Amino acid sequence: MSTNDNQPPDLENGTGDAPQQQQRSSLPSFLFVTFVLFMLTSGRGDDVTQTRDQYLNGLQSLNYQLSNYSAWLNGTQSNFTLPVEDPNTLPLAEAFMTFGSEIHPAHGSYYSNLTGFWHGEVQPHNLTSLNASEAASSWRHLAEQFMLPTNLTAIPYLLGSWNWTNTNKLSLSAGDKLIAFENDNVEHKNVAIVHGRIDLSEPDGSDEMRLDFEGIHILSTGSVYALAESAGRSMDLRSLPALVPEEFRNESARAVEVELTTRISKLKERIESGSFEQDAADDDDSPKTKCTFRFFAQLEPTNVPKDLMDELEKEIDEPTGITTVKAPEMVIEGVLLSQSCGILYEIHHTVGVQSQRLNRKITTYSGISTLVNLLLLALFRRQAAQSSSAIGLSRVSHYTFLIQSLIDAISFIGHITLGILAEGRPSLSVLAPAGLACLLFVYEAQMAVLIGQIQAPEDAPSQQPSPTPAPTQASNANAPATPAADAATGGNTAGQPAPGAAAQPALPARPSFLQFLWTHIRTDPAARLWTILSLSLIVVFRIVIALSLPLFFIGSLYSCMWLMQIYRSARRTRTSGLSMEYLVGTTLGRLFFACYFLGCPKNILDVEPRRWIYAVALFMFVQVLVLFLQEHVDPAFFLPKQMSRAQTYDYHPPLPLPDPEAPEQTLGDCAICMDAILVDPSLRRRSKSSDGKERPVIGRASGILGKVGAARKTYSLAPCHHLFHTACLERWLAIKNICPQCRRPLPPL
Repeated sequence: MSTNDNQPPDLENGTGDAPQQQQRSSLPSFLFVTFVLFMLTSGRGDDVTQTRDQYLNGLQSLNYQLSNYSAWLNGTQSNFTLPVEDPNTLPLAEAFMTFGSEIHPAHGSYYSNLTGFWHGEVQPHNLTSLNASEAASSWRHLAEQFMLPTNLTAIPYLLGSWNWTNTNKLSLSAGDKLIAFENDNVEHKNVAIVHGRIDLSEPDGSDEMRLDFEGIHILSTGSVYALAESAGRSMDLRSLPALVPEEFRNESARAVEVELTTRISKLKERIESGSFEQDAADDDDSPKTKCTFRFFAQLEPTNVPKDLMDELEKEIDEPTGITTVKAPEMVIEGVLLSQSCGILYEIHHTVGVQSQRLNRKITTYSGISTLVNLLLLALFRRQAAQSSSAIGLSRVSHYTFLIQSLIDAISFIGHITLGILAEGRPSLSVLAPAGLACLLFVYEAQMAVLIGQIQAPEDAPSQQPSPTPAPTQASNANAPATPAADAATGGNTAGQPAPGAAAQPALPARPSFLQFLWTHIRTDPAARLWTILSLSLIVVFRIVIALSLPLFFIGSLYSCMWLMQIYRSARRTRTSGLSMEYLVGTTLGRLFFACYFLGCPKNILDVEPRRWIYAVALFMFVQVLVLFLQEHVDPAFFLPKQMSRAQTYDYHPPLPLPDPEAPEQTLGDCAICMDAILVDPSLRRRSKSSDGKERPVIGRASGILGKVGAARKTYSLAPCHHLFHTACLERWLAIKNICPQCRRPLPPL
C-alpha cells in the first residue's frame, strides 16, 4: 500500500474519495445578478431625440415670452398685458401677517439670502365654509369678497385627493438669487428672484403635497411675493410683478426680464452641450392638485446692523475664518392661499437654515460617521479573525450578522440619498461613510452565509451507515457463466437480451432557463451569495423609499440585533465567543446613527425626535449584559434547570474491549492519524452478557475511576461509527464539522 493510501482525506485541499468539482468563477454570477438588479431598480430611460425637441420647444417659448415682455416694458406694441391681481388678495394676507418695512441700517437688518431649508407649522382655513370662530373674525368680509369670483362647483375637481384640512406641517426649500441691473444709469440691487418647493404634510401620513413656487424677494423689506403650483405645472414669471406693491413693481418687472434672459442663455448652453435632464415631475407619484396658490412670506427683522449682517452673510457664503457676530435665527411668517380652491394656510414661525451652514453640518457629520464606520469595520475584522475556526463559527448566530448587514444596507442607501440631495462638496464627503457602510454590508453578509454553511449540519438528521450484506448462495447463482457454458448455449444466457439488443440510455431533457438558474444558484456558493446580497439590497431599498415602514423596521432590527445570539447560546449551552470589546463597541457605533437621527432635534435631515429610540438603546445594553453573564456565569443562567440543557451526542459510549490475550490492547485505528487507539486500563470493568459469561467492556467506572474517566476519554465514536482519537477529532472539528472519512455532518464535540 502506498503512503498516500494511508493518509486521511484532506477536505481542505479537495482530496478524498468524493469526486472533485471544478471551482466556478463568481464573476459571471456577479455580472448576471448585477444586471438583474439594474433591471429591477432602474427607471425608464429618456429618448434623447424627444428630450431635445422638448428643450427646443421650451427655448422657443421663452424667446417669444421675452420678446413680448420686453416690448411691453419699453412701451411698444406687444401681445403681453400684466394681469390684474384681485384687490382683496393682499388685504386678506395682511389679516394673518404683517409685511415688513425698511429698517435703518444702523438699527437692524434682514437676511438678504433665503437660500436654504425651512420647517414650520401651518393652520388651515376653509374659506368656502367658515366655522363659528372664523365667521366672527375680522377678516370674514375679506374672505367673502375674495371668494366671489370662485366657481364653487369646480372646487372638488381642482382639489384632488389631498386632505387639505388635516395638513399641519410645512417644509420649504428655496433658492435666492440677487438680480443686479442698471436702469437710467442707476444700479438696482433690491430685488432677488426666489424659487423652490413647498411640501405640505399630514401629522401621521407619509405622503406630501408638493408645490413649486417662483417669486420676488424685496431685500429692503424682507418680503416675498410668489406664485405656487402643483409640481410639474408651469408658471409665467411675467405675472410676478402684479403681486408686489406698486412702489416695487417697476423694479420687479426689470428683474424678471433679466431673469428670463439668464434662463434662455442657460437653456441654449444645455442644448448645445447635450446635457439634458429628466423632468423629475414625470416620476413624481405624490398627490397632485390643479389649485393655483399665492405665497406671501415675511422675514423677521434682526437687531444686527446692516454692515455686520453683510459681513456675516459673506463669511457664511465664503468662509475665511474671521470672527463675526453670532448668526441670529432665520424665521419667516407667511400665508399660502388659493382663490380657485378656497384654501388659506397660516404659516407660523418657520425656522430656516442656510444652505452653506447646512453643508458644513453635513461635512462634519460625514467625518464623524466615517470614523464610526471605521471603528465598526475594525471591530468586525478582529472578531471575524477570532471566530474564524469551525468551532468559533458554530458558536455565533448568523442572524446577528445578517441583521447588522441589513442595518448597513439601510445606512448605505441613506448616505447615498443624502449625497444626491446635498449638491456640491458635501455630497463628496458623504460618499466616505456610504462606501464603508457598503463594505460592512458585504463583509457581514458573507460572514452570515459562512456561519450558515457551518451550522447547517446541526439540525440535519444523521444517517446511520447500513451494514454490508454478506454474500449468499443465491448471489453465486447469478455469477457469470463459464466460457464453456456460453459455447453450449450459443453464447447467450436464457432470459437475458443479446448485447446488441441492449436499450440505449435516454438523453436527459434539457432544462429550461429558470431551472438552470435555480440549479446554478443552489449549487454555486458564489451565485447564492450574490443573489442574497442583491435581493437584500432591493428589499431594503424599497423599504427605505416607501416612507411608511422604515422607522418601525429600523427599530425592530436594532432591538433584535443580539437577541438571536442570546437564544443560540442558551439553546446550545455554549458561550457566544464574542468579545466584550466587539459587543460594546458595535452597540455604541450602531446607536450613534440611530440616536443622532431619531434623538437629536437638530439633525441634518430634520427628522423629528422619537423618544422610543432611548428605550431601544437601553434594551440593546441589557442584551449586552445578558451576553456578558452568559460568558462568565452560565449560557442558560436565566432558564429553569429542566430547560437549560440541550441534548448532545455522546462521543464516548461504552465499547467492547479486545481479547485480553491479544498482544495489543487497542480499540482500532484512528481514522485521522491512522495510529492505534490504546485502551486505558483504568477505564476497564467487567460485565455479564446474556449468556452469563463475563465480557470485558470499556465504559464509565464508578468512584474515583469514574471521575478520572469522565475527565478525559482517549477515544471518540462519531454517529457514523468511525473511531478517532479525541485529540485528533478536536483538531479536525476546529477546521471542518464533517466526518473526514464519510463526510457526514458531525455534532459539536
